[in-house]
Amino acid sequence: MPELPDIAAYITALETRVLGQKLERVRLGNPFLLRSVTPPLSMVEGRTVEELRRIGKRIAFGVEGDLWLVLHLMIAGRLHW
Repeated sequence: MPELPDIAAYITALETRVLGQKLERVRLGNPFLLRSVTPPLSMVEGRTVEELRRIGKRIAFGVEGDLWLVLHLMIAGRLHW
């Protein structure tokens, strides 16, 4: 499981890649892991990522329209791009 410095490093790397970019698609790999979907995930598609922040060991993506996607890296602690 990634520690706080790992999360901070991910956010730094993600800032150059996603801030100001439109989300083309959001894919949920395992629906079992989903906490809530209100509004539906499709609402963020086509919207711009405006902010990234750390919430504990989670990465939060602020999307235009005051929507948020929150990602927990779980045990493996990896993102692939």
